[in-house]
Amino acid sequence: MLLAVDVGNTHTVLGLFDRTRLVEHWRVSTEDRRTADELAVLVAGLLAGHTGAEGVTGVAICSTVPTVLHELREMVARYYGEVPSVIVEPGVRTGVPVLMDNPREVGADRIVNALAVYEQYGTAAIVVDFGTATTFDVVSERGEYIGGAISPGIEISLEALGRRGAQLRRVELLRPRTVIAKNTVEALQSGAVYGFAGQVDGLVTRMIDELGLDPAAVTVVATGGLAPVVVEECRKVNAHEPWLTLHGLRLVFARNQPAS
Repeated sequence: MLLAVDVGNTHTVLGLFDRTRLVEHWRVSTEDRRTADELAVLVAGLLAGHTGAEGVTGVAICSTVPTVLHELREMVARYYGEVPSVIVEPGVRTGVPVLMDNPREVGADRIVNALAVYEQYGTAAIVVDFGTATTFDVVSERGEYIGGAISPGIEISLEALGRRGAQLRRVELLRPRTVIAKNTVEALQSGAVYGFAGQVDGLVTRMIDELGLDPAAVTVVATGGLAPVVVEECRKVNAHEPWLTLHGLRLVFARNQPAS
């Protein structure tokens, strides 16, 4: 069993693989004050409901939060030191050429997503990851990471609006009845859902134009915790892959094991 851990700024997603099959997954809050021992207790508690910590035969991790990554290293060394482990960082084999001015600036999760989407679809692709930020990652028809874009995420945008707008408040992220809202709550929901869907369609269209490719030759995949909120309203998205990063971690883990 492979334990895959994707640490984001807001949430941490964990998955358990039996070879290539994702058999269990969990989403917990990312807490940068958790110690290695606390993380070990958390992981053991999640695993106990399925296979138990003794069933883990490998660990793969990527993180966008340095403090959490430090504690995860300690956790792996102390509690999973007998099993192979891979932390995605510069120097780890991913098989994804990174065509950026400074490849070290690219978040590990974005490279992992590029690997997973190319492995699954084998085409030029754009990954739209709806998390704390909404990221757009472009993969060439040869599997190269070309670059992308970053915009504020849906939740933090609404939070900022609620703080700065005297008569506005936080609302539940739901699809409103109509685009032209009849009350303030649905007006905020309309702006969030349809506004971000329009942003996705607009940026994807511009990216495909810049690539100079037929839109039919580019696969657009949505992922991330907030994707279900808007993905059905995005006209340019071809597929929704909620566990894309976990599958990418599985692939990176396999590529960094000794040949048998």
